[in-house]
Amino acid sequence: MINIRYLNDDDKNFWYSLDRHLPETEFQNKVRTKTGYVILSDGKPVGLMRYNLFWDNTPFCTMLFIDEKYRNQGLGTRLMEHWESDMKSRGYTLLLTSTQSDETAQHFYRKLGYTDCGCLLQDQQAAEIFLSKTIK
Repeated sequence: MINIRYLNDDDKNFWYSLDRHLPETEFQNKVRTKTGYVILSDGKPVGLMRYNLFWDNTPFCTMLFIDEKYRNQGLGTRLMEHWESDMKSRGYTLLLTSTQSDETAQHFYRKLGYTDCGCLLQDQQAAEIFLSKTIK
């Protein structure tokens, strides 16, 4: 059985087992503002997703991560669809995400209907591809 819920304080150890980039103060902010989700398989947390508001008005998925043992089972798709539905219910019509050009996630997002909308070039790093999707 698959369940998706907002991040809560009890998820801290699990969250940091997958996401080592999020500062601890921001973790608390994600809990408070409901800008993070955990996906569970048979009650066990197996993946996460977090977002923020780009330009303070556009939801931007900043991380989607499924534990390696649970990949290729459609869980990432379910998590993204859940987020899209949640954002639609809040009145948003445009969503953003990004991935590095040397990562395969770009193909995943494109299969979900996201289209390239720009990139960021940084020294010593692959280009960051930005993708967008209009939801109605």
